[in-house]
Amino acid sequence: MLHRKSGLSRRLFAVTALSALAAGGGAMAAGAATAGGEPRRRRASREMRGVWVASVANRDWPSKPGLTAAQQRSELIALLDRAVQDRLNTVILQVRPTADALWPSPYEPWSQVLTGTQGGDPGWDPLGTAVEQAHARGLELHAWFNPHRIANHTDPAKLVATHPACEHPDWVVTYGGKMYYNPGLPEVRAFVEKAILDAVRKYPVDAVHFDDYFYPYPVAGQTFDDDAAYDRYGGGFASRADWRRDNIDKLVRETAAGIKAIRPAAQFGISPFGVWRNAATDSRGSDTRAGVQTYDDLCADTRKWVRKNWIDYICPQIYWNIGFSAADYAKLLPWWAEVAKGTATRLYIGEALYKAGDPAQSAAWQDPAELSRHLTLGADHPEVRGHVHFAAKDVVADPIGAMARVVADHYQRPARPPR
Repeated sequence: MLHRKSGLSRRLFAVTALSALAAGGGAMAAGAATAGGEPRRRRASREMRGVWVASVANRDWPSKPGLTAAQQRSELIALLDRAVQDRLNTVILQVRPTADALWPSPYEPWSQVLTGTQGGDPGWDPLGTAVEQAHARGLELHAWFNPHRIANHTDPAKLVATHPACEHPDWVVTYGGKMYYNPGLPEVRAFVEKAILDAVRKYPVDAVHFDDYFYPYPVAGQTFDDDAAYDRYGGGFASRADWRRDNIDKLVRETAAGIKAIRPAAQFGISPFGVWRNAATDSRGSDTRAGVQTYDDLCADTRKWVRKNWIDYICPQIYWNIGFSAADYAKLLPWWAEVAKGTATRLYIGEALYKAGDPAQSAAWQDPAELSRHLTLGADHPEVRGHVHFAAKDVVADPIGAMARVVADHYQRPARPPR
């Protein structure tokens, strides 16, 4: 999740991609004041109030590799307690950051974010503990998986010898300084689904959650080499892009079916990059000028997944401020609301809390009320069923009080997650 810290984060692309953009419930009692000082209607008694907890590169948790089991557990409990304090109701914990695991998986090694060594047993079960402790506090626990990222480097020798990528080097594509599983191979898709569903079988997770990485974000001057897979499996498609999108469609549909077969009450949600397509590319697209479009660049037809009810919820990362010319929050939120309208797919909005107070960001993000205005805008669209904040470290730090403002303006009373 955040590339500003070593280029590793899932979210950072949302920042870097759009900085080059122009280039191409009962949360609030009736009558309570909002950030703008105007009274608002009572919100629903059920709404998503979520926070992401990123483990990749030790972004949010654990704070560093090599902590003792007791220290790791204590840090995790503190994050859960903070969520309760802020009257949040859902924690989205990254449990498979780089083709590894934060639970004892028979398919993939223990994550190095725990001990500092991939495959090193941390001496406890982080996912099992997280589910148990979240539920004890009345929180939902959504297990967050990155499907295809193997490593944030290109050296197989740095992987544990028993890593599936070492045992099946033909599954691997090196691109942009990282290693990925090739989504075009049916055996890769079957393995990824098996690895993910192992956690669903073992733990009463409330949801499986994917982020925005499907095919990797484009890197100038580089080609994602899936020629052999395309030659073998892509004959029935008009273009390589259509074939790639079909590969991701299959992953989404099959994962959804697997979850429901194992744990019918568990949900399946996805948090994609905030722009499906620009209107200049597709008349159905948003009034944006994004340099990245999920449909074209990540081969993820996120709009179709909503319209066809393939997933339980979608949480687009609308990580831009109100009035941002290339991707205006005030235009993207209504666009997504219209996409979700009339479907069975719940719409939550991903919020860029990490930008609030960051001196590298624009003036809008130095205003503690910016995020609160986002929730005020969402309250005017019934399709918007809540918001998720990136990320846990920023909830705690809250340098300019933006999260405190959200809590004061919108989270005055507890709310249950939508169901």
